Amino acid sequence: KKRNKAEKAARRAKVKAEREQAAAAGEQQGQAAQAAKKGQAGGGKDAAGAAQKGQKNAAVPRRGSAQAGSAATEKKEDKNVAVFGHLYGHPRRTTIAGAAKEVHPAVLALGLQIRDYVVCGSSARCVATLLAFKRVIESYTTPLGTSLARHLTTHLSHQISYLSTCRPLSISQGNAIRALKLSISSIDPSVPEATAKASLCDFIDSFIREKITVADQVIANSAAQKINDGDVIVTFAASSIVKQTLLTAHKQGKKFRVSIIDSRPLFEGKNLARSLANAGLEVQYSLIHGISHAIKDATKVFLGAHAMMGNGRLYSRVGTALVAMSAKERSGGVEIPVIVCCETVKFTDRVALDSIVVNEIADADELVTTQPRQQVTGVPDPGALRMSPAIRRPTPIMSPTRLLA
Repeated sequence: KKRNKAEKAARRAKVKAEREQAAAAGEQQGQAAQAAKKGQAGGGKDAAGAAQKGQKNAAVPRRGSAQAGSAATEKKEDKNVAVFGHLYGHPRRTTIAGAAKEVHPAVLALGLQIRDYVVCGSSARCVATLLAFKRVIESYTTPLGTSLARHLTTHLSHQISYLSTCRPLSISQGNAIRALKLSISSIDPSVPEATAKASLCDFIDSFIREKITVADQVIANSAAQKINDGDVIVTFAASSIVKQTLLTAHKQGKKFRVSIIDSRPLFEGKNLARSLANAGLEVQYSLIHGISHAIKDATKVFLGAHAMMGNGRLYSRVGTALVAMSAKERSGGVEIPVIVCCETVKFTDRVALDSIVVNEIADADELVTTQPRQQVTGVPDPGALRMSPAIRRPTPIMSPTRLLA
């Protein structure tokens, strides 16, 4: 019995020792596997880091490489002029997409018309803006919990912001908007909404009548007295007040000739020449490159104005300064009087020393003729060889001239 017990104890000790050895071997194998995994992961990270470094090094263009050349080409393709950098701003709106929901349909249509030069001219834009705001006021309803004087000003700000994205506001538009806002802010909150809206509409009508309609008549009558029989009147492009002045002088029975100088891109002088010719005036039409010939026989120069600055500078469409200086420097040493017709709604306290500080940049493609040309002779078309550089057109230009009214 003792022998059997000893054998059993020996077998148990042997089995226990084998189990301990097997467990120790399993732990060693697990540690080895974990170490192998860590080594593989570390190697992968090193490989990934090396790949990223390689990509970064590949992304950095070397001198003389093709990528460096393309980057330099992209920089050269930027055609914005640095001196006009403050004039570029946001691009003009091309559609009504993205307009605020508060914008009235009449203002939406007006913005597109101003952008496409359907409504062109400082006075015309001012009148059209006020009439559009009149429709906005007529359809306006004051929300609950607020007053008309406070909320209507905010409502008009959405309309003004939309118009400014279509084309920068003119000086006359800015003066009219300030006058309208001042009239709105002076309304007593106790006044009924219908009465307040009627008073604002009457204010808009009286503003247009006094500041533009009647003012144009007074200026036209005063300027017509400067025209004598036998005069040769030179004007640039088209101005509504200059047109009214010439027609008034013609109705008074004065015999004179009109020479119209015009330029790209709008050729506004064509409509003025057509209107004056239909009224019975003798009209001569020429482009601005023939100004030396057109100014040769001139006796007076009549110009319109976009605005009149606080220092007496004229702010008008591009080319006005060239016409004024050509009249002053005419061959023969004879200085031709330059008369500017300008309403007081176009006066501003701003001071501008040149045409770079305050100006407007339009699309350069407007200077290029897109209509197909017709060949009238057998010689090759020289226009096919002419280069058309991308030129940014600064619309208004400064011109020191004399103020009439």
